[in-house]
Amino acid sequence: MTTRTGELHVVVGTGPLGMAVMEELLHRGRSVRMVNRSGQANAPSDVEVIRGDASDEASISQACKGASVIYNCAKAPYTEWPEKFPPMMNGIIHAAAKEEAKIVYGDNLYMYGSEYEVLTEDLPNGATGRKGRTRAQMAQQLLTAHHSGKVQATIGRGADFYGPRVMESSLGERVFQAALDGRPAEVLGNIDMPHTYLFIRDFAKGLVTLGEREEALGQSWHIPGAATLTTRQLINMVYDMAGKQPKFRVAPKPLVSLLALFNPDMREIKEMLYLFEKPFIVDTTKYEKTFGLDTTPHELAIAETLDWFRNRKG
Repeated sequence: MTTRTGELHVVVGTGPLGMAVMEELLHRGRSVRMVNRSGQANAPSDVEVIRGDASDEASISQACKGASVIYNCAKAPYTEWPEKFPPMMNGIIHAAAKEEAKIVYGDNLYMYGSEYEVLTEDLPNGATGRKGRTRAQMAQQLLTAHHSGKVQATIGRGADFYGPRVMESSLGERVFQAALDGRPAEVLGNIDMPHTYLFIRDFAKGLVTLGEREEALGQSWHIPGAATLTTRQLINMVYDMAGKQPKFRVAPKPLVSLLALFNPDMREIKEMLYLFEKPFIVDTTKYEKTFGLDTTPHELAIAETLDWFRNRKG
């Protein structure tokens, strides 16, 4: 049995990333509490799961009581980011300040916008869409709180991720379950452009490392994964490992634009379609030089993800 440390690590959010962070923390022998709005999650018996609303300062402060590190892995509905996400960040900053706990924020890469094909941490926030602007706002909220001395914080940014429990991403159920069923993968954009994809366990590993290292504080870091491939190459690997012939159903841009007129989710997808229309390459040199490189080859990551989809319940 693994001996748990006295420090309490609180993970806010029990979606795929939050659960992967929890598992990485347990692997490193940390004591873990999970927080979500229902107070329920499919977690091991030695992990406390309690109710807390990140957008309510009193609620999230009570849920984070005793924390040494708080991991912000909270989710908001894809159509409601501008309304829901900033109050969550404010609540978590408030809770961390009360506990004198570090914040590790699991971020994405939307804030950079569509101008750049290779992304580095020193790029400006060039996003013009509402989701990219929201992500930029949240990162600025956190860094402002850090540099003012209110909290200690760091940001780990991950590319489009895949892995166990990941259903809704561009490499989620519409690829992995489709491969197992022998159906075409449903994809967007130009599948022959290089596109960085990140195994969710590597994302979690990177975030936990940031939470352990003092030199991570006050900065943003791109979390490394396996080599950047084209979307076609990666999906071909998924189908080959599933023992099926690769098939693709690519949604044409005019169809996405048409559906966006009637469907709120498609309007959000249309805003981010640029990510899949040209090269999207995440440079992780800064992280690698500071913390080293310990990532999962795509073959192993795909095998584990296929196993999860084969064995999932429901």
